[in-house]
Amino acid sequence: PSSVSAAFQEYLQHLGLQDFPCGFGSWNKSRLHARRSPWAEPARLEEALPPGEETPEALLELLRDQHSPWALPPDCSPQDRLLREVAALAPELLHGSRVFQAVKSLRILDKGVEEVDEGLLRFQQLEELVLSANNISRVTSAHLPRTLKVLELCCNAVDDLQDLCAQPPPELQHLGLGYNRLRGPSQEKHLTMDFWPNLVSLDLSFNSLTDLLELVSQLSTLQNLHILVLQGNPLALIPTYRGFLVDSLPKLSILDDIHIWPEEREQFHGLAGQPELIRSEARVVVSIGEMKGLPNPEAFQQLEVGSEGPVITYSYCVTYEF
Repeated sequence: PSSVSAAFQEYLQHLGLQDFPCGFGSWNKSRLHARRSPWAEPARLEEALPPGEETPEALLELLRDQHSPWALPPDCSPQDRLLREVAALAPELLHGSRVFQAVKSLRILDKGVEEVDEGLLRFQQLEELVLSANNISRVTSAHLPRTLKVLELCCNAVDDLQDLCAQPPPELQHLGLGYNRLRGPSQEKHLTMDFWPNLVSLDLSFNSLTDLLELVSQLSTLQNLHILVLQGNPLALIPTYRGFLVDSLPKLSILDDIHIWPEEREQFHGLAGQPELIRSEARVVVSIGEMKGLPNPEAFQQLEVGSEGPVITYSYCVTYEF
């Protein structure tokens, strides 16, 4: 599927919410009629079920028994299990477009999704959207539900935040953009309080951000930011990188998955006021401890003085790609 909506429809088919023992069918048609008749008494109907029908308890047991052919795998999400059980006990609650009202968390991983389409707006209660490991390069914020609190886009191809920041979800608390293609210095301007007033957690790891000073000046406006991940960016190679961030963002609690203790904050106190220590270059030292399977060049040059024998030399070229 190329869009989130198409991937969701595929997900629904996988759950089988309209197939036995879920949904409507000959196995629960009297209960369906009872719910449509306000004067009916469901308890009496269950006491004398017509032949071929199942009680709600029996249908639920078919979903929960791991030996049942209709059971979900043990590693399925709590939401998968909840939707299946609701579809068995009260299928009218998930019938048609009502299923969109029941979904608060949507996780579509590694499905080749390229487009975050406007079909997402049907999820009026959606709080968590995880679209990791897809092929998304642009995110149109107008297509995101305003109720969203978590947006995870790790391992995609996002290279520009302009579309995402046009009308961002106002209540968003976590934004995950790790392993994408963001490049400085043009993207830092999108990471401010104006766009993300309630952001608590931000993951920008393994992109191509280079301007630490500009990034910090923008992130410092995020009054609620407590968790920040920047490792894997070129700016993380700067010698004073961690100390400068710790001192510049006093409300930060965790940086690159490492807790910031008061002792560390005291150690780097005052570093934020010395931007001249931030250099635009970094040095990388690579040491090779041992190489196996290659002839030793020195072993072939130990000849006696005055010898006229041929001299065999070996040389090797090692290339590093960053």
